[in-house]
Amino acid sequence: MQQEILHLNYNEFNELESYEFELPEETVIEGIFEQEDDEKQMAIRKLNFTLCIMLIALIAVTTVSYYFATANEMTLNQISRETVVFNEENAELENQLDKLKSFNNVDKSMQKNNLLSKAKQVIEVTEVDTANVAKVDADQKVLNWAIGY
Repeated sequence: MQQEILHLNYNEFNELESYEFELPEETVIEGIFEQEDDEKQMAIRKLNFTLCIMLIALIAVTTVSYYFATANEMTLNQISRETVVFNEENAELENQLDKLKSFNNVDKSMQKNNLLSKAKQVIEVTEVDTANVAKVDADQKVLNWAIGY
């Protein structure tokens, strides 16, 4: 096999200007080499690039959608908490209102029947003799038992 010939050209400043590389004409390279289909490879690269762009766009849209969904969920949770607080306050206010209505009803009925008016006349009574009052022992009381209570 012949050796390769290499010619180097230098300029006056000792810088490489050009070089020539010559192979002998009888050189034969043996082996099985696949032929590349350039058009097919270009089409595959274009398709892959297009699919990558679409995937990136879909990931961006999904991220933005997730952000808005999370923001809406946080807003709904806050509104739910506020609703629970308002319901508890409402229950307390209803209890106070019922209590005031009950007091008002009793007060109106007392005023209507004039039960709390001042006495017009004072009656004097004699003292009751407490020594003759019969005392009932607690042991002598009859208790009616109810089964299951």
